Amino acid sequence: MSKKILFLVGDFVEDYEAMVPFQTLAAVGHSVHAVCPGKKAGDSVATSIHDFEGQQTYSEKRGHNFAINADFPASHEGWDALVVPGGRAPEYLRLDAGVIALVQGFAKAGKPIAAICHGAQILAAAGVIGGRKVSAYPACAPEVRLAGAEYADIAIDGAYTDGNLVTAPAWPAHPAWMAQFLAVLGTRITH
Repeated sequence: MSKKILFLVGDFVEDYEAMVPFQTLAAVGHSVHAVCPGKKAGDSVATSIHDFEGQQTYSEKRGHNFAINADFPASHEGWDALVVPGGRAPEYLRLDAGVIALVQGFAKAGKPIAAICHGAQILAAAGVIGGRKVSAYPACAPEVRLAGAEYADIAIDGAYTDGNLVTAPAWPAHPAWMAQFLAVLGTRITH
C-alpha cells in the first residue's frame, strides 16, 4: 500500500541523501513530497556533495538543485512518514519552530521517521530521541548523546532501527537505511 511521505529538505541538503532516497521511495510506489520552510512547490533548494577524500572530515562541493514539490505543511496530519536527510541543511532547519513542531508531531504520533547523517541534529533539537538508540554522522554523536539518546556507533554503510525510527551515518548506508525504512513502512517488494 502506497504511503504519503514527507521529505524535509533545505538549502545545502546533502545531494545523495536527498536524491537517492527520494527516488527510491517514489520508485517503489510511495507518494513523496519534498518540502522546505519558506519555500513553495515549484521552488528548489541547492544541494551540496559531501565526500570522504582522506581529510579529517568530509569535503563539500556544490551539488544539483533539488525540486520542492509541495508546500511546507502546518502539521504531521495527513502524512504517513517523515524522512530527514543530512548535509548542512539540518543545522539551520533545527532553528525553525515549524520544523521542530512538525518533527515532534510525527514522533508523538508514532509515525515512521528516517534520518541520515546530520538529520539527527533536527531530531535532537526537537527532543524526540531521548531513550532511543540513534545513528548519525560521527561528528553528531555528541548532540545525539546530549539529547538523551544512545549513539549507535555502526559502520558507515550500516543503519539502525529502533521501533519506528531508522537512522544511518551517511550516504554509503543508503541500501541498508532504505531497506530498513521500507520494512518499517510495511513496503513489500517481490521478485
